Amino acid sequence: MVTEHPLRERVRPEFERGEQQLVVVDLFAGCGGLTLGVAQAAHERGLGLQVPLALDFDKAPVDVYRANFPEANVQVGAVESYFDGDLGATPTQTESVTRQEVGEVDLLIGGPPCQGHSNLNNHTRRDDPKNRLYLRMARAAEVLRPRVLVIENVPAVVHDSQQVVARASAHLTALGYDVATMRVELVKLGIPQTRRRHILLAVRSDLLGGGAASDFLEFEPEPVHDLRWAIGDLEHIDSTRGIDRPSRMSPENRQRIQWLINNREVNLPNHFRPPCHRGDHSYVSMYGRLSWDLPAQTITSGFGSMGQGRYGHPSQPRTLTPHEAARIQGFPDFFQFDDIVTRTQLSVIIGNAVPPALARVLTGRLLEAGVLPVPEVKPLQRSA
Repeated sequence: MVTEHPLRERVRPEFERGEQQLVVVDLFAGCGGLTLGVAQAAHERGLGLQVPLALDFDKAPVDVYRANFPEANVQVGAVESYFDGDLGATPTQTESVTRQEVGEVDLLIGGPPCQGHSNLNNHTRRDDPKNRLYLRMARAAEVLRPRVLVIENVPAVVHDSQQVVARASAHLTALGYDVATMRVELVKLGIPQTRRRHILLAVRSDLLGGGAASDFLEFEPEPVHDLRWAIGDLEHIDSTRGIDRPSRMSPENRQRIQWLINNREVNLPNHFRPPCHRGDHSYVSMYGRLSWDLPAQTITSGFGSMGQGRYGHPSQPRTLTPHEAARIQGFPDFFQFDDIVTRTQLSVIIGNAVPPALARVLTGRLLEAGVLPVPEVKPLQRSA
């Protein structure tokens, strides 16, 4: 039996249909990468998806989320306007209304803005007010009391000057959750890029039956996928869709990538680089070419520019297309991006997205352990 390539699926599964609903709230939702991963894990086990609330402050990713999860209640808004109370305080009127409207929650997920934590941010790194939005996830868990909470962020979040991870962990523990954290290499989860993320997992202690939240973060390594596995079929794609068109390149950059291809090199020599990128430096990936037989580097919103990373195509004189970048992030072809947002918005949305595989693998483990609800197994009917 030939199994369809998981990234080439063009027909969206009916994620909302199932014997039982998995109730998910997604905060700082972006375009819905975490929600998609949860939906995939639930669908594989006969569960439907119900999203009583998803939030993001930016309209563009919300439009993409809404197009892909039309039955979800997704809103443009600030998370702190729905969860506006202090940690440990009695729920505010706003929070009480939110809790009443949302109801019982199985899984609370979110990826708070991480620019302040990123090592790419040299000006406000580790002391950015946005970093404190991480604690809004802990407050939301205090108000909604989900069975499970998952917070996704960059690895450098542990160095935040406000100690948001330690503070969130301590508060959740006091609320009766068992908390575990881990830095995850996504390439080990089948994602074809060398991306690393930090995960905080909090599980209500009464659901663990003597186990620990850390048990669910001991992932079994999946096969490592290279770039050809992810985008090999798109090498010569003939399409008029905007998502399949690469960014325009300057004549100089076209010459640079053609030189790399002709000489079978992946790193551009210093004398071919712009003056500002020459000299003694460690940024060898800038103006570099990707390799078919290796995973890609981390996808960012700059995937269409040679000057922002190793985003030169392995065999074509161009950079990655949005379609290829979405594939490398782990989004199947049925996920709709084009015709919803502008080209600039598209780059930011795809670059900022959370690879769905992270939530798919973790949710699957939680479902298999019974920490999240699963459909009752119906006995087989024996014929007379």
